[in-house]
Order: sequence, then structure tokens, then C-alpha cells
Amino acid sequence: MSKLTRQACILGGGMTGISAGIASGLPVYEDTEAPGGICSSYYVCPGNKKRLHMAPKDNEAYRFEIGGGHWIFGGDPIVLEFVRSIAPANSYIRRSSVYLPDKNLFVSYPIQNHLRSIGPDLAAKALSEMVQAATQNHAVTTMADWLQANFGRTLCELFFDPFHDLYTAGLWKHIAPQDPYKSPGNLGLAIKGAFSDVPPAGYNVSFLYPAEGLNTLAQRMATGCKVHYGKQVVRVDIEAKQVHFADGSGFRYEKLLSTLPLNHMMKMTGLEVESKPDPYTSVLVINIGARKGPSCPEDHWVYIPRSKAGFHRVGFYSNVDSSFLPATSRRLQDRVSIYVEKAYPGGQKPNEQELLTLQEVVVEELTGLGWIEQAEVVDPTWIDVAYTWSLPGSQWQRNALKILESHRIFQVGRYARWNFQGIADSIRDGLSAGAASRNWKATKDKVE
Repeated sequence: MSKLTRQACILGGGMTGISAGIASGLPVYEDTEAPGGICSSYYVCPGNKKRLHMAPKDNEAYRFEIGGGHWIFGGDPIVLEFVRSIAPANSYIRRSSVYLPDKNLFVSYPIQNHLRSIGPDLAAKALSEMVQAATQNHAVTTMADWLQANFGRTLCELFFDPFHDLYTAGLWKHIAPQDPYKSPGNLGLAIKGAFSDVPPAGYNVSFLYPAEGLNTLAQRMATGCKVHYGKQVVRVDIEAKQVHFADGSGFRYEKLLSTLPLNHMMKMTGLEVESKPDPYTSVLVINIGARKGPSCPEDHWVYIPRSKAGFHRVGFYSNVDSSFLPATSRRLQDRVSIYVEKAYPGGQKPNEQELLTLQEVVVEELTGLGWIEQAEVVDPTWIDVAYTWSLPGSQWQRNALKILESHRIFQVGRYARWNFQGIADSIRDGLSAGAASRNWKATKDKVE
């Protein structure tokens, strides 16, 4: 008679997974060869295509993020102190704008609090509509309804409608209102902002960023737990309680902490619920290292409602910190490190030729705007599950989590639980779940 051991473990080595690994002592299984998931940095030397997990010795490389700009905003003070204890971090005050290409105009974010920038006539009309909307009872079912009920026709036509059409890949007319702090509505601030300066508003007014990059934070956190790299989960057999990896290996489990996207976990387990699955958007992040253009914005990131290439946001890593630039350019500031985000309906990844064409169009558009000159690095990354949404009245998320839990699979973190949150909250969730599972024990099955 022999015995087979069933173990408890963590699936996914992003920020949530390695945090849970630190707190629990359980092994972590990660798809890629480095920790951090989409919240991790990498380096590319000018004129090269090879990604480096560490900066070269001479520091002559652009630093990028896998999933675009990921800044540590909000969060519990104790979590932020935990981050600082692992990787010293700098503090920043957000610089962000809305760019209206038809007017070649930058308006400080959020646009509704800076109406005097769009001209007196348009501002008066927009403000009048916001006041009127505040006195009416609107039927709100979708995100489109919510935007109209809060900001009125003028601002919706000018910015909110076209931007959210790009940002949600066309879903905004079908999904429930979500994350109102991304479009903060405060009539008092809007009125004041039509005539004078107002204080910053929104969910990311200030943020932290590790001085040596997110990759350093992730790598140092990963030293506090046992991570198995190159382990892509392809199937979870809920009857035999077995996890199967793409390399042919696997193991039997007792309980799982999973940070994998909720839709992926449902598919890999073969479980179903009666509710229609909630939608999501994928995002193509195009990281660009280039010579700085004469009109390059000084913002950390810019929201764009209309673009030829269809992108909805352009971020400027090197406006946050010069360490994103090759060493010789940090003092001269003659280069810029950029990320460009373009959303797609969930899973509809462009083919290789479409991707090459899009990169050319993006570089051409940014050059035409005067934001860049010669591009030295153009490096795309596909984020399959980037933004998660809910259909009006949907119970899919709740039911999916419940059925997985009945099979001893516990989802933890942003994508695993299908809700928006930042890095700090993801680390908090991982630490909390890890502490709660610290006493999970492996068990042994008798086999004849």
C-alpha cells in the first residue's frame, strides 16, 4: 500500500500570488520565468528587441512595464510600509490630462473639474447640463446611462462617450456602471473649476513607484517564498483534484489559492453556472523608447477620446522617473519612454500582420503629434484579461466564486475575483489570504 500526497498551493506568481506565498509559506506556481505578472518591469536596449529581466551593467536601456504604467496608489498605510520595507519607493503627485485632438487641447484630468479650459461658451453649456442632470431622476442601467446622467450631452460628446467606447472596446453601452472614482462627479468642484483652480480629484492623486522598478519589488518579494516558474496551468481536474501544467507535469491538491482570472479558472475546471459570463476587454500595450519630440507632454499619462490608431491612453514612464531612460539620456532628457494602450473585445488578439501595421500607425501618429521623433524600441505586449466588467444585474461573478469554493478553490486578487483594484490592494489581499491559509496542511491518500 502506498500513499499519494495532496498539497495546498498558490496558482499565479503576480503581486497577489507572491504576497500570499510570503504570508502562507505555500508553494507558488507561475506561468512565466519571472515574478510580478503584468505588474513587473523589463528592459530593452536601443536598437534591440531582446527583453532583459535586469538592467544591463551600463544602464543603457529603456525600462518598460509588462502591462503599461502600474503605479502604487491608495492602499492601507501598513501595506505601503510593507512595500517600502522591501523596495524603497518614491512618492509622486499625479500629472494627468485629457487630450482633445480635434482642438489640439490639453485639459487637466478630470475634465469635468476644469471646464474653463475648454472655452467659456462650451463650459457654460456643459455646466448647465450637469446642473440640470443633478436635479433629474435618470433611469441608469448601463455605463452609458450613468455617464449621461452625471455629465450631460456636451461633455459626453466631447470626451466621455468616445473615450469609453475605446476604453471598453465598445462595451460601455451594455455593461453596468462601474468604478465611478475613475470619473469623479462633484457638481461643486465642477462649478468652481469653471472659474478657478480646484484641488486634484480622483483615485490616484498621489502614488508610489519603487526607485529600482517594479521588477525589483517583485523579485525581492519572491525571495520570501518558493516559486516554481514556467508552470502554465492548462487544466484543473476537480474530480481527481489534480492540477495539470503545459509541460506535462502536475500534482494532486487538497486546496488551491488561485490568482488566475476567474473566467480562465472556470474554463480550466470545466465548471459552469447558470448566469451568462461577464465580459472583459483585452489590451495591447505598445511600449516605445524614442527620441523626444518637440511637443512631448509633461504629463504622467494622457486620456485620448479619438485617435487614428484607436488607442485610448498614452503614458509617459520617463515623466514619472528618469530611470526609465537609458543612463546617458537621464540628464539630457532627450529621449522618452512611453506606453500606448489599445483595447479589444476579450480575447480578440490581432494577428502578426495586423500587429506590425498597428505599430507603424501608432509610431506615425505619435510622431505627427510631435510627442516623439525617432523610435528606437517598439515592443508590444498582449494582456488577455485587462479590464473586467459586469452585465446589469449579473450574478455570474458571485456564482462562479461560490462554485469554485465548493471545490476548495479560493480566488484571490483583482482578476481572480473580477473587480478593479490597484497593486496595493492586491498585495493586501494576498497577504490576508496567505495568513488565513498558513495552517493548510498537505494530506495523503492511501492507494492500494
